[in-house]
Amino acid sequence: MNAEAPVAGPPARTLIAGVGNIFLGDDGFGVEVVRRLGEHPMRDGVEVVDIGVRGVHLAYQMLDGYHTVLLVDASARGGEPGTVYLLDATAPAGAPSRDTALDGHHMTPDTVLALLDTLSAGTDGRRPQRVLVVGCEPADVAEGIGLSEPVAAAVDEAVGLVLRLVGAAEPAPAAAGPHTSDERNTTPC
Repeated sequence: MNAEAPVAGPPARTLIAGVGNIFLGDDGFGVEVVRRLGEHPMRDGVEVVDIGVRGVHLAYQMLDGYHTVLLVDASARGGEPGTVYLLDATAPAGAPSRDTALDGHHMTPDTVLALLDTLSAGTDGRRPQRVLVVGCEPADVAEGIGLSEPVAAAVDEAVGLVLRLVGAAEPAPAAAGPHTSDERNTTPC
């Protein structure tokens, strides 16, 4: 009897989405991180996109058969500016409030996640099995282009974290800078 080894399926699809508004200082963090990720080769099945402020587009794209979605965004959590966070946002966020008007250009990742179940009902799409947020504590989100010094220094750290999460080759370590705060699940995608 000749038993064949089981054939592995294709790698799970992963979406890395940079979220934010480059015209609001540190809110452009996610966009800058995915721009830098574009300089690195990714394994098959990993897609890197600059979503910017297109929240509704992101919600629909997240329902397109991805196993894992990594959202990269500025994330004010009360820490020191430039602190990089890894947050597990897999659990449904609940339905958006009926009193809240949805503005496609001003949707936070929480609002996008809250829409997934509603949108999937009408599209036959399915939620990703895992949603992680790589966030950075902003220093300044006032009008203006460009990241503050501590947030700009955190970009390399965030790029390295994302590369580790998706199993891609990491860049050389940068000089000492901001620290990472892992909140919840940090296992690879």
